[in-house]
Amino acid sequence: MFPATRHSLVVEARSPDLQTRKRAYAALTAAYWKPVYKYLRLRWRASIEDAQDLTQSFFLADSTQRMMTRYESGRARFRTFLRTCLDGFVANERKAAVRIKRGGEAQFLSLELQEVESELQRQGSCDELDLEQYFHREWVRSLFGLAVDEFRAQASGSGKAVAFAIFERYDLGEHGEGERPTYTELGRQFGIPVSQVTNHLALARRRFREIILQKLEEITGSEQEFRDEARDLLGIEPR
Repeated sequence: MFPATRHSLVVEARSPDLQTRKRAYAALTAAYWKPVYKYLRLRWRASIEDAQDLTQSFFLADSTQRMMTRYESGRARFRTFLRTCLDGFVANERKAAVRIKRGGEAQFLSLELQEVESELQRQGSCDELDLEQYFHREWVRSLFGLAVDEFRAQASGSGKAVAFAIFERYDLGEHGEGERPTYTELGRQFGIPVSQVTNHLALARRRFREIILQKLEEITGSEQEFRDEARDLLGIEPR
């Protein structure tokens, strides 16, 4: 469950190889841009346009990329370090009253902004939130979203689409009290016996947890941080 060799994007972002750094940084951006964007909207009261611009500018700034070389895993978890750097970046930007528009290579926001804004509308006001806990919660949401997307793609390409569909319907659906389908209902829906529904769910949950752990070890800065986060998120005690 816990590989002996860690694949840490935080470490790879400091690689002397340019292509390795670019790949790692792009993946870290994909994992963290949504929490960063939402944090800017709430903590800094940024407009949609300014939050989009600041998010893209933050991830493209030379100063942000240099921060990778300054990160010390023993002092803070990487997500805490990132948020602290973000606060400093925004304060400097606002002090200088400058917005650097970035184009071409920075298009990671455009397709999903509406979804993110809808999520913000359903959440409480900034005054009601502990912003450190909020950033952590949105980081978890982003991590799980990436894992779901990867699981869906893997299932589609490996003949496990039914297992994923059952998992999505049973575990990922938004159910009110008493609304979650029974195994019998799922069996009828997918034309399979209840025993197979049970097997599909067990397989899917196991694979989903594996993907979450894989993503988690990629976006944490050290072995200890990875183990701590796995324990906090999944209740798993590393061996």
